Order: sequence, then structure tokens, then C-alpha cells
Amino acid sequence: MLYRLKAAGYQSYLVGGGVRDLLLGREPKDFDVATDATPEQVKEVFRNCRLIGRRFRLAHVHFGREIIEVATFRSMQDASEPGDRETENGMLVRDNIYGTIEEDALRRDFTINALYYNIEDFSVVDYAGGIEDLRSGVLRLLGDPVTRYREDPVRMLRAVRFAAKLGFMINPACEKPLFEMGGLLQSVPAARLFEEVLKLFMAGVALHSFEKLRHYGLFAELFPETERCLSHEDHEFPITFVTRGMQNTDARIREGKPVTPAFLFAVLLWEPVRQLFERLRAAGESPLSAMQQAGSDVLMDQLQRVSIPKRFSIPMREIWNLQHRFEQRAGKRPYRLMTHPRFRAAYDFLLLRAEAGEVDQELADWWTEFQERDEEQRNQMVRQANSSSDKPRKRRRRRKRPAKPADQG
Repeated sequence: MLYRLKAAGYQSYLVGGGVRDLLLGREPKDFDVATDATPEQVKEVFRNCRLIGRRFRLAHVHFGREIIEVATFRSMQDASEPGDRETENGMLVRDNIYGTIEEDALRRDFTINALYYNIEDFSVVDYAGGIEDLRSGVLRLLGDPVTRYREDPVRMLRAVRFAAKLGFMINPACEKPLFEMGGLLQSVPAARLFEEVLKLFMAGVALHSFEKLRHYGLFAELFPETERCLSHEDHEFPITFVTRGMQNTDARIREGKPVTPAFLFAVLLWEPVRQLFERLRAAGESPLSAMQQAGSDVLMDQLQRVSIPKRFSIPMREIWNLQHRFEQRAGKRPYRLMTHPRFRAAYDFLLLRAEAGEVDQELADWWTEFQERDEEQRNQMVRQANSSSDKPRKRRRRRKRPAKPADQG
């Protein structure tokens, strides 16, 4: 691809995280390209190209299921000058002024992401001291940190993510505003924050990311109700449950197992759901009704900060709704529960609750054993559950219906 742009008369470089990860000996997740060709010119070179974005006009070149993102060199032109750039309250909402590679390097967020691989002589071009910061393990913003965070508050989340992922120290001048400017995240569209949350928690460093977000006060901007619960609890269950969930996610990613955002969000929002569920139960609601209402109310509040698409929120709520059914081990109920499409995810969720001390370990062990036994052994377990269940309930006497009034002729 780089050679094709070069053959068409344009400069082109590998840039950003792909170059950074190669220099660190890591496997790059993807590769981005920077060029002096405009998005429209890139589309002329590649028929399999689609132009996207308003804030930053980009070209996406498709190779099967792979997408290479191609960005045109950005300019250092001041926002007050005329051109295709807009700011609102210091936040950059449109930036399509093109410039040189030197300007583009200084417009990037962190020095370690402002590295360019040149195919002409196989060298790394560094205009910002990124190689030195890579060697020192330092995460440093280009430019004034306060200004850069105000231009795009998501850079605060990126700072946390890179620090957790790479094990780097955030430069003190870049770190200090993190404690003070978290409120700016409320101006970021909820859909964009959803994507950032996935990057934070589904890259194999969920626990480190969670701890750093709480340290800087940024977690409260993403999950305010969860943070309220974690901050006001006298016992360790909620924080233990979330950290176990993060550890579980990291372990599955290391082992190459699938991780679904539905399970992740079910963990992150469980404590506010559980507390509201308990209040509704105390008010007389049935377990299912209380859980459904608690899930709906907490989800509606959460969507104001971080959006959760229905393809994830629906299975997330099913995981919650199934929890009370694990306590029903008599009769045909265990067999019916095992046929539910979300049984496995709900069972894994139950295991986390037991590990954190929210429910008795005996309950989790029973369900683990129940799945491993043959049909006759399962029947025996159910019979034992029947005999050890609550005392026999008194049969409710049917109320006689009043006689129908005679037809009035």
C-alpha cells in the first residue's frame, strides 16, 4: 500500500501505535498510514477506499476484513486563522487543514505515537523525541497538557490506557491535569466513550486500567453510579467483585478466549443494580420484577454517560435476570435454567459473586457439580434439594368468586 501511494507520487509512512509497538517488541494490533495525499486523492488511488469522519476526514482502505486507516498530514495552523477548522469552548470539533509531515508529527497526541517509518530508507523519523521517551518508559503529551486535554478530553483516557498497557509512567506535567479536568468527559458523545471503554477494558489490562481510572477520578465520570457504590461501602464486596471481574477478563484475553462487552458491563454496573434490587424487594416486588426494574433504571442513567448498544445491553440484562433463578434448585427448574441461551454467562457471573463473597460458595459449587453429573446423578441432586428446601408451604385457599349478577332485562 505504501509503495502504491509512492508510485502515485505521494509521500507515505507507517505511523503511530504500529511503529511504537514494533520498536517495543510487541505485536502491533493494526497499522495506520500518514500521507501528503488528500483523502480524495487516496480514494483515486484505491478503489476499495471509503472516506469517513467530519472532525478528522480519513480514508479507510479495505483489504478483505482488514482496514488500513490513511490520514493526511495535519497542519499547525492556529485555530483562529481561516480554514477548515472549528473549536467550541476549546474543544476541537473539526480539523481538516493539511500540512507537512513535520507539522503532522507535532499535532499528534503523545510523543511515542509521533513516530514515522519511512519505506525509502527503512528508517524511523522522529520529530518529537518519541524514541527517547520509549527508552525511558515515559508517556508525554506534545504541547501544553491542559490545552491538549481541552481540545479532546478523550486524551485523558488514552493517557490512562497507554500507561496501563505499556507500563509507562505519565509525565508529571501531563498527569496533574488528570485529577482536575475529568469533568470535561461529560462533553464527549456517549457513543465515543463506549468505544474508549472497550479499549480500556478489553486489551488485557482491565484491572490496571480500572485502578488508574479510579486513582485519577476518571472512573466516576464514566460510571458515576458504580463509583458512588464503591466509594460508600463499608465492606469490601463491591470492589472485590469488580476487581475479580477485571482479573477474569484479563485472564480470558491472555488465554485467547472470547470476551463479550455484555459480561464486562454486567460486572461494572452490577452493584448499583443489586442495591436498587434489594430496595425494591424490601418494598414487596417479586425477584424478577425487582431485577427488571433495577436493570432498566440503572441502564437508563448509565446511557447518559456511556452508551451501550442493545446487542450488548439485552444479554447483559439477561445475565442479571437469571441470578435469582440459581437459588431455585427444586423440581424441573434447574433443567430449564440450563437450557437458557445465557446460562453459561450467567453461571460465570454467579461464580464471580461467590468468589467475592456475595453469595454462598455452596450455591456455586452445587451448580458446577450439577453440570458435570449424568442424568441419574442430577436427579438425585434435585431430590436432595427438594428434601432440604424450605418448610412445606401452606396451600392457599381459593377465594370463592361472587355469583354473577342476573341479567337485567
